[in-house]
Amino acid sequence: MAKKKFDTNPLDPTFPEKIKEAETVVLPKNRFKTSEFPPPSVTEEQTRRFDETNFNNYNSPYNGQNTPANYKTTNLADMNKSSSRKVAKIGLPENILTALPYLPFWIGLIAGLLMLLFVPKSEAKARFHAAQGLAAHIGIFIVSAILSGVGHATDLADMGNWIFTLVTTIMLIVFAIKAWRGKPVHIESVDDLTEWLEDKIKPRG
Repeated sequence: MAKKKFDTNPLDPTFPEKIKEAETVVLPKNRFKTSEFPPPSVTEEQTRRFDETNFNNYNSPYNGQNTPANYKTTNLADMNKSSSRKVAKIGLPENILTALPYLPFWIGLIAGLLMLLFVPKSEAKARFHAAQGLAAHIGIFIVSAILSGVGHATDLADMGNWIFTLVTTIMLIVFAIKAWRGKPVHIESVDDLTEWLEDKIKPRG
């Protein structure tokens, strides 16, 4: 008996091989050769290692020059405290220098002028009080001169000048005590003159 196209007779011993051969697709032979990646080349380490000589070269960022001092911020708790630190080139404590420009009469005026001439710019607190005290004395002197001139014409102006001198003397003493104790002293009416004096009068030497 002739076999059918799809003969599924289980008695046929070659049936499994025929089915497997029919389902198998024969691919063409690959003409390309699979190559392996080359071994990684030896390169410099990502983290550079310095010997002791190179490390010492980088240790000083200014090539042996003097390294500037690190800036240290002022503690807010110490802003209003009296300082007994001696000011450079003067040799007097800071609290004494800040009080001198507010002393009444010509003492404070001369002290403020001398401080602006000799206290370095780095001593900002001492220079500020010197300029402000000097500005206050100049303002008092101008007002007193005007009242004295008017006082020749009327006794009322003469009395006003006496009262003004008394009040400003007490005021300057209070300012001197506050500055000596490290308390803030701000005379708003002479702000512009204070800034001008501090800027224009340069320290000598």
